[in-house]
Amino acid sequence: MEKTPSAYYYFNFYINMKSIYFGILIVFLSSTSTFTGFCQKTDANINGHVVDAQTNEHLPSVTISLKGTAIGIATDATGHYFLKNIPVGEFTLVASYVGYRTEEQKVVMEANRTLEINFVLEEESLSLDETVVSATRNETNKREAGIIVNILSNRAFETVASSNMAESMNFLPGLRVENNCSNCGTTQLRINGLEGQYSQILLDSRPIFSSLAAVYGLEQLPVAMIERVEVIRGGGSALFGSNAIGGVVNIITREPLRNSITLAGNAGVLGNGARDVNSSFNGSFVSDDHGAGIYLFGMVKNRDHYDRNGDGFSDIPQINSETLGFRAHYRTSPFSRLTAEYHHIHETRRGGNNFDSPPHEADIAEYLNHLIDGGGLHFNIFSPDSKHSFGIYASAQNIRRDSYFGVKRYSNNYGNTSDKTFVSGAQYTRRFGKMLFMPAELTAGFEYNCNSLLDSYVNLNRNIAQTTHITGVFLQNEWKTEWTGILLGMRLDKHSLMDRPVLSPRGTFRYSPNPAVNFRASYSSGYRAPQAYSEDLHIEAVGGALGLIHLAPDLKAEYSHSLSVSADLYRSFGKMQTNFLVEGFYTLLNDVFTMEKTGKDAQGNIVYTRRNASGASVRGINLETKLGVSGRFEVQIGYTLQQSLYAKPEQWSDMLTPQKRMFRAPDSYGYFTSGFNITRDFKVSVFGNYTGSMLVRHTFNMLDTEKNTPAFFDAGTKLSYHFHPGKMLDFEVSGGVKNLFDSFQKDVDYGQMKDSAYIYGPSFPRMLFFGVKIGI
Repeated sequence: MEKTPSAYYYFNFYINMKSIYFGILIVFLSSTSTFTGFCQKTDANINGHVVDAQTNEHLPSVTISLKGTAIGIATDATGHYFLKNIPVGEFTLVASYVGYRTEEQKVVMEANRTLEINFVLEEESLSLDETVVSATRNETNKREAGIIVNILSNRAFETVASSNMAESMNFLPGLRVENNCSNCGTTQLRINGLEGQYSQILLDSRPIFSSLAAVYGLEQLPVAMIERVEVIRGGGSALFGSNAIGGVVNIITREPLRNSITLAGNAGVLGNGARDVNSSFNGSFVSDDHGAGIYLFGMVKNRDHYDRNGDGFSDIPQINSETLGFRAHYRTSPFSRLTAEYHHIHETRRGGNNFDSPPHEADIAEYLNHLIDGGGLHFNIFSPDSKHSFGIYASAQNIRRDSYFGVKRYSNNYGNTSDKTFVSGAQYTRRFGKMLFMPAELTAGFEYNCNSLLDSYVNLNRNIAQTTHITGVFLQNEWKTEWTGILLGMRLDKHSLMDRPVLSPRGTFRYSPNPAVNFRASYSSGYRAPQAYSEDLHIEAVGGALGLIHLAPDLKAEYSHSLSVSADLYRSFGKMQTNFLVEGFYTLLNDVFTMEKTGKDAQGNIVYTRRNASGASVRGINLETKLGVSGRFEVQIGYTLQQSLYAKPEQWSDMLTPQKRMFRAPDSYGYFTSGFNITRDFKVSVFGNYTGSMLVRHTFNMLDTEKNTPAFFDAGTKLSYHFHPGKMLDFEVSGGVKNLFDSFQKDVDYGQMKDSAYIYGPSFPRMLFFGVKIGI
């Protein structure tokens, strides 16, 4: 572990940040100069309208863009659009809209001439041709990607009535969100059975989600700021660097498309009368030519604590939070664009008892006060012939946390944490009509990531001072046609906590004998450095004492090798579209991190030591089925069968016999979502999750045990109705119930001696909810 950063380090950190932003400014100015010719008035224009293929009704908010440029606009409330002063030349005009099949038309622009180009879009219930960026770090059609990319869109958020990321991520194959603490409610996202620390969370493709941010981050990000979430299962270090062993979650924030304002409120009531209230707003504002725009968002959340067994101690924490932010863009020329993003989150959460008193006057208390500020700049340039593109970016996030973790009314267990993350990099892409044997796309770039963590609890004798610097370069080439695709790539990282650079190779192969079939195979590698991760920054109450995690002095890096094969089948039966996916996965972990109970420290706190085990493996099958009829219904079902085992029996407590099974890794789990349009304005959705039995730890009265949990099925439903008081006004009311059968843990621990980590199953009991949304 490194020493506390010096003043010299912070000076260099500051200089590096200024240098990157200065570099962006230079590229911005030079590109503006380079493309001045394209900004001159050409009076080459395009106008037209977009209609629904079945109803012939005009569609508002359809995105109209010129491929390979920064030019774009959205249709107005009447479904019409107008693009003016377009550069002279041949382009591809694209019309895209959520829930509809994307259409393209070739256009040849001439000076002083206006074209009329109209689009007729067919509704597509399953959204099979979406564009993704996480598969290759470039925009690509999801069906043509060499690896499987799953997407959660705004439509999915609406279907399952979620207000934040933690409530949404259970509804994809191979993914499971679980609550790990009944006091503070820390959650983790498991991908293909691996713990949350094994997955890399990105914000707009940038790895600014640090270990501290991951402790509570899934609940802190409101869906009001999210356009979609892209998920890749399996190793992703070749693309996104350290920690991407289990998978990659890329959170794409919303773009301003047209002038609009939305206000929403949702109130839920849990079984004992505890309330969960969420209020949000968002506004999209764009210039007449769509050359500039800003999307504003905000949310306020207030949730009461929930006591399941009536012992006076919470089993779900109290939360109060406010979120504000924006995403904006400015088109500096027809072929260049500058994008900026900023978010501010203030959240307090508390669990335990005696909520009307200060934390140190409670028998158990976990109290956390977070202030999070983050944002970034991204500048892109495209060549007029669409063969070249270049991007440079810089992102940063600062987290300040004041906290208290205590039992038995200790008054000095307050602490504070500071976490600073800075990411910068550049990427160049070259597209070839033919390289050797088929069209290709070459991508190269570099990325620098710096994180400084200071976590101090004087009375607990805990002081984590960790600074990491990661410098990486990546290179990949993808040969691709409609019927096949081959990708070879690698990334070389130098991590400051590791003596040698790490080379992470990657390869994918796709074969599509016809448009209805996709076969894929992939290999990827990954690594985790010997550093503190999200779980290590959490302190839990166990049997009237506190549990702290220490890192073994000889802890070394962990490496992974992931294999995946899949078949993706598409077929239509009349108006009904169907999609079936079967994927087999295998991940081998060398020097896997594990945790062992090693005694108590001088203050009487329980000490867990993170050390290396010999190895482990995770293998299984993901199954997914989708079917739907446009405008009528859509059903999606996913199921995972897996096995997570250590290579040799491991022992976390000397009271127990060593065994190979990984904890909190069920052999089977799944989900389903369904949406039905009863009428044009009345919609019903039904959704649910299944979690099979799993092995969990439990400590009570200083006795360590292991238990196989029962299986759980958690179902919910939502009803919504749209009113149209005016041409420009949309009003929606909704209501429903989550966890309809009140499927919740029956043996929650009691009293002051409870084990806060002994929590499993659905995160919430039965909850009735009611919502209102107004759109202008």
